[in-house]
This record gives sequence, C-alpha cells and structure tokens, in this order.
Amino acid sequence: MKDFDLKGELARLPEKPGVYIMHSADDTVIYVGKAKILKNRVRQYFGSNKNHTPKVRAMVSNVSYFEYIITDSETEALVLECNLIKKYRPKYNILLKDDKQYPYIKVTINERYPRIFMTRQLKNDGAKYFGPYAGGGTVKLVLELVSKIFHYPKCRLKFPDDIGKKRPCLNYHIKTCFAPCTGKVSEEEYRRVFYSICSFLGGNHKELLAELEDDMKAASRDMAFERAAEIRDEIAAIRRLDEKQKIVNSDKMTDMDVIAIVTVGDNAFCEIFFIRVGRVSGRENFRMVGAAGRSMEEITSDFLKQFYRDAAVIPLEILTEVPAADEGVISEWLTERKGKKVSVHAPQKGEKKKIVEMVKKNAENACDNYLSAKQKAERVNGVVAELARTLGLDNIPNYIEAYDISNISGSDNVGSMVVFKNGKPARSRYRSFNIKSFEGANDYKAMQEVLYRRIKHAYEEQSQIEAGELDEEKAKFLPLPDLMLIDGGSGHLAAANEMIEAMSADIPAFGMVKDDRHRTRALVSENGEISISQTSSVFKLITAIQDEAHRSAVEHHRNKRAKNITRSELDGIVGVGEKRKAMLLSYFKSVNAIKNASVDELVKSGIDRKTAENIAEYFNNKA
Repeated sequence: MKDFDLKGELARLPEKPGVYIMHSADDTVIYVGKAKILKNRVRQYFGSNKNHTPKVRAMVSNVSYFEYIITDSETEALVLECNLIKKYRPKYNILLKDDKQYPYIKVTINERYPRIFMTRQLKNDGAKYFGPYAGGGTVKLVLELVSKIFHYPKCRLKFPDDIGKKRPCLNYHIKTCFAPCTGKVSEEEYRRVFYSICSFLGGNHKELLAELEDDMKAASRDMAFERAAEIRDEIAAIRRLDEKQKIVNSDKMTDMDVIAIVTVGDNAFCEIFFIRVGRVSGRENFRMVGAAGRSMEEITSDFLKQFYRDAAVIPLEILTEVPAADEGVISEWLTERKGKKVSVHAPQKGEKKKIVEMVKKNAENACDNYLSAKQKAERVNGVVAELARTLGLDNIPNYIEAYDISNISGSDNVGSMVVFKNGKPARSRYRSFNIKSFEGANDYKAMQEVLYRRIKHAYEEQSQIEAGELDEEKAKFLPLPDLMLIDGGSGHLAAANEMIEAMSADIPAFGMVKDDRHRTRALVSENGEISISQTSSVFKLITAIQDEAHRSAVEHHRNKRAKNITRSELDGIVGVGEKRKAMLLSYFKSVNAIKNASVDELVKSGIDRKTAENIAEYFNNKA
C-alpha cells in the first residue's frame, strides 16, 4: 500500500480486541494474528527486535503495511483469526501442511430410514458422525465389520418408497442383509438396528456383546449351528477390536481428545487420539510447517485452532502435553461451539498424564517415519535424476509409464499401463486395455492400439477441462508422462514411437530389453542399447518397473480369461442370469463344484428347483 504511515497507524491502533493482518509490498497476506488489545500486540512487532525470534524478524522486515479488524471479544477474534488463516494460508503462520478433510462415518439417524456411509463433508444436519479415521481404507474395514454384525442394506433402494417394488437381491439370499425391501421389517425394527450401529461405533460394545451371546446360545439350543458359529465369529471380531482400542479402564473417563507434538526444524508432528467411552475410536497425525523458533505453547495453540475450526465432533475434554497459549480463550470458543463446557488443559500427573505420554510416543514415531520416508524419497529422487542423465533427458522423469502386452497364442490380448511417480508405484493410476482392433498375436499392433487409446483419452480429458466439463482432479489419463518405457526390444520401441509421433505427443520412449532368462538386461533407444551397470540403483529401478508392468499385464490377462471361462460355462443355461450365477458361485465357490452338485444341493444355494434341474441336465448332457 502506497503512502502507509507506519508511525501514525501504530498510534491510531485501538485498545480493543481484534485481528491484525500483515501485508507484503505486493499485497500478499504474510501473517494473521489475534490480540486481546490490538494496540499493545501490534506495537510489539515494530519496537525493539532484540527479543524477537529470527522468523519474527524476517516477517517484520517484509511487512509493507498492516490492517486490523476490531471484534467484541477475544473469542470472536480467535474465530476470525482461524477463518483468515484458512483463507490466506500466510507464509509466516504455523500451518497444517495437509488441510484435506479426513473421512468420517455418517449415520443419517435424522432420516426415517437411516443410511450409513463414508463422508468427508461434515454438516450440522442432525446426522451422527463418527471419526475422523486415518483414511478411507480404515473406514472400509470398519464398515465391513459393521455390515458383518448388523447386516444393514447396502443397495441404492430408497426406503420407504421402494419397499415391495423389487425382489430381494443376492445379499438377502446369502444372509448379509436383513432386507427391509421385503416389507417384513417395520420402521421401528429398522431404526433399532441403526441405533445399535451408532452405539457400536461410539464404542459401547458391552450391551451388544451381551445380546450376541444370548443369540448364540439361543441358536445353539435351536440346533441352528451355522448361525451360532456366525455369531461366535462376530463376537470374536468385536473382542479383537476392543483389545486394539482399549486404553483406559475408568468407566468415569469422559470423551476426550489427547494431543502431543514433536518438533524437528521447521516441522511439528502433531498426534491426536480420539478417546470415546475409555477407548481409542480413532487417531490421526498431522505435520505443521513454520514451527522453527516458536514455543511449544504457540504451536499447540495454533494446532488446536486449525484442527477444531471445522471439526464436527468436539469432546468435553482436550488434553495437551503443555498448556496452549490462549488456553482459556480456546476453551471458551469450543464451549460456545459445543454448547457445553469444554475443558482444554495439560495434566500434570495421574492416568491422564500417562495417556498424553503414550500419545507423545506415537508423535515421536510419526516424526521418525517422516524423516525416514524423506531420506528414502531423496535417495529415490537421486536415482530418477541419474536415470535422466543416463538417458540424456532434458527433464527429470518424475512421472513414468511402462507398458506390456499379454496373450496366449494370440487370444485374449490385453495391454497393461503401470505408473511410477517419483520412483514409486502409483497403483491408483494403473490402467488396463482389452485389445479390440484385431484378433491374433501381434504385439506391435497391440502396443500401438494401447498407446493410441491412452493418448487419445488424455487429449479428450484436456478438452473437457478447458470446456469446464471436467474437474482436473478427476482426470484419469492426465498428465501425460515424462517418460514411456516399453517392454520389448527395438521392434516394440519403433512401433511405439510411430504411434507417439502420429498422435503429436512429445514423450521420450525407450524399450526394456530382457535376456534369455527373461530378466532385465538393458534399455534400448532408437540408436541401440544403452548399457547400465546391473549393480546400479538405476538398473534396479528399471527392473522393478519392468517386473511390475509384466505382473500387471499377466494378472489382467488371467482375470479376463477367468471371466470368459465362467461366461462360457454358465451363461448358456436356461434360467441362469447374473444374480443366480453370483448366488451359485458364492455358495459353491467354483464352476467344477456346480458341475458335480446334485439337484438338491443346487437348491440349497437359494435357486429354485426348476433352474437347478436345468443346470444338472445341462452338465449331464455335456459329460
């Protein structure tokens, strides 16, 4: 801002709470802070700097001007500070490095017929939220256990509108859904199941275990031994979960979050455990940047403000290793958000102190893992840079794609694309292609079809992004790679380069040559083989890429052949559609077992007798 009178603006600062915003010469927000008294706090920056940390001195030297917003209270200032830090992500604030939304399990108990699913969007909508969880994989495992115990519906039917409109699906027949679609389950019974699910996710397993044990005994008395065994397995799964989650024995322990932090250089590693009903219901770790020169009290305060800014679940108690700066104001802010008293404090002794110490060990472990991963990444990046020098590339190939073709005597041709990002497999980016343009064995034509389709998809997605029809993050074939590696020699490479040139794609490509024992030997360019020492890290990387491309191609080919075998064996039988085929394979596990089954045994799978007779007759005629 031109003509900013620093001395005059400092003199005019009010003796009120508020937020101050520091700007650089190009108007970028470089720091946001809150103050109980703006006049006192802001003046401290521009007075004597002998007590300032190097980072504060660097920040002040870059301040061109500042502005401020007056609030009615320090708590309001804290809320505004949180929102502005999220908006601007200033350079000199301590920031959560990963600001993504972590997954929760949502139970729509606010609906007549509740649903359960994973979400990253937290809303004040009356639903129940459980978490956050470490990632989508953890949520999937929890939901699988919940499904196994409670058999909730996983279909897309809308209740009560779709009740009685369709026949029960496969899940009903294999007893993994209590099938409200049949109309035999009342709304009260339906809701009771979901109340039990909420109780289970909340960590209250005692009542559920007691009910399951009663059910198991009843099933045994009725000689329903299969059902009794299923319940026994469910009880065992819950008890294993209990042992993993158990942390404290006190039934009086309130719901709490426990936070510990370890700093290394400019990084702060923050570990948080979510304890509900005396058990760990979840945990998460974060990395914050900008920690150098900051006290642990400041870092703890900044973490609390950024983490709980958008949190849907606020416990009654938050334990920290050291007292957070502004601990009282943060407690007032969270109390207002929750509508109940929230205590934020650092325990000095007793059981709670021991819990904090345990969480601290996990923070130290997260720090060690990060540093180890960073060192490994630096080594891998060095290998990728060395690969670029070996191949004479202008740019380091951080995004590499490798291709292989698989078939047996020319049948079921498939192509595989694997991706290595920064020297490591990026499996979510793998793609497989069924060869469609010809029949028979021709690896060169197959490779050209794969590359044509891969590059064409990328061009189409780029056009959709430019037209506003596709979000760039959802693109499946972008970006194009920095390097393509083709499994095969000079002939395979020539075919690949021909297609790459025809598609006007500027992508360097090399072949991966194998020896007589089908092991990686060298790379090949248009000018011949490039010799690489077999003891070098570059050679090991090329070997790993080639092996992964081959494994992926063979796996896709095997899966395709298996599907074709199943299709040829069962799809020609009258009365056997996709659902009955799934029921049969789920029950018998293989086509051979179906072939050898009697009519009565086939009926036990859940299909009707007429279809069972058709199946038996079909295979008897083929014998």
